[in-house]
Amino acid sequence: MNIVIYDEGAAEELNTSEIAQYLEERLAKAGVEVRGSPFDRVPADAVGNLAGEIARTKVDRIDRNLSPKTEPLAAEIEYEKRRILGRTQAFGVIYDGFDLVRVFSTVMPGEELRAGFIHIVFTNRLFATWDDRNRRYHLRTSVYGRPSLISTTGLVEAPARPREYYRLKQQYERLGRDPAGLKEKFGNGFLDYDDARLTEVAKGYAMQAVFYHLTGDPFCEDRGCRLYNAHWQEELIFAQLKGSYEFCPKHAELLKKFIND
Repeated sequence: MNIVIYDEGAAEELNTSEIAQYLEERLAKAGVEVRGSPFDRVPADAVGNLAGEIARTKVDRIDRNLSPKTEPLAAEIEYEKRRILGRTQAFGVIYDGFDLVRVFSTVMPGEELRAGFIHIVFTNRLFATWDDRNRRYHLRTSVYGRPSLISTTGLVEAPARPREYYRLKQQYERLGRDPAGLKEKFGNGFLDYDDARLTEVAKGYAMQAVFYHLTGDPFCEDRGCRLYNAHWQEELIFAQLKGSYEFCPKHAELLKKFIND
């Protein structure tokens, strides 16, 4: 197995080399490589078309599916060109996660889009997936496929914070107070921007990407396992930072089996 890690404008606090070392320690048979941006090998004359494809994945309204797709504005394509070239960050834009995976797959080396390779892209792009039942988009921390995308912005924004946090935040805003101080009130019970814990949390999500390729299922129902699909920040913090074990017995055994086979 070969694992390739990319950093497509992810948060500065994310240490991809440390994540690579973690994967090497947990997956003794795997080769792990850190490459930088997945766009580094894109020819200059292909940047415009790629920017257009990424712009088409932008979600304008969370209550409206992207299909059928609308043609992006010239300004949106120019923005994505700058993003590809590393000249700006993707703040305030939401993308369709599955469509974004499809576009990112086009810049992966063709000979590596096979079973022996796992491509993991860390990005600060915020993405969402459409829910037919609720007829709306939901923010996601990650989307697993070829490649797997993990959003450092999504780790902050997608899992919900405590309900009390939102109630107090509204009070702070009505009174003209800065809600940033609420983090201390909740005892660092959720991830925030510039969070030193981001790399440690991201290790668990990288392992979810690995298990997706090993078993077809990246998640676990055990809230103490690093593969737990957290919908609340409290759950994320517990699974990734406070649990008494890394993996539940079932997934620990699967990992051991992979290493020993």
